[in-house]
Amino acid sequence: MGQRIRITVRGSLSPRLATAFDGMTPRHRRGHTDLVGEIADQAQLHALLSRIRDLGLELAKVTILPEPEQPPSPRAQT
Repeated sequence: MGQRIRITVRGSLSPRLATAFDGMTPRHRRGHTDLVGEIADQAQLHALLSRIRDLGLELAKVTILPEPEQPPSPRAQT
């Protein structure tokens, strides 16, 4: 299992451009696009950042997202 990340770029990505980030879900918000998804390792993160650079996009922020909380197992409640 990898890490969930959010990469924020300035501007709104077209649906066609968003396909360059397979496995990432684009979320458009005022003046920015968040690409949210799971990465396997640092090499995959660097590949995504290189793609952003190669497409001439402006990187605003990279955020490591917290792991979703898991419900307690039945054993933990005894």
